[in-house]
Amino acid sequence: MRRLALPFAFLTLLAGCASHDIDPRGYDETGSASYYGAKHQGKRTASGERFDQHALTAAHRRLPFGTRVLVTNMDNGRKVAVRINDRGPHTRGRLIDVSREAAEQLGMLGSGTARVRVQSLTD
Repeated sequence: MRRLALPFAFLTLLAGCASHDIDPRGYDETGSASYYGAKHQGKRTASGERFDQHALTAAHRRLPFGTRVLVTNMDNGRKVAVRINDRGPHTRGRLIDVSREAAEQLGMLGSGTARVRVQSLTD
């Protein structure tokens, strides 16, 4: 019985470190979005690439890196397609953080946040 304890503990540890990504197919959620820009410019994202506030990218807690999503501002109907390349948002109750460029296209620079719909563009 003792011989099984160490391998079991090791496997439990590995399971805890496993990715918690979700399947992006059919993903469709509504929630709050915010944006991040200048103070993060050039810093490494969770995916390892450098953040570019002028690119159409976003941070999501669980969608896999590289997933493309359509973000729709529910107040004005404006839409933008972004690629997930970071983890976040780090503010409770937010669904997604978009780059400054995406926020501009969504018309949310003034308010800083918007109610959005996020839909996967992957099959």
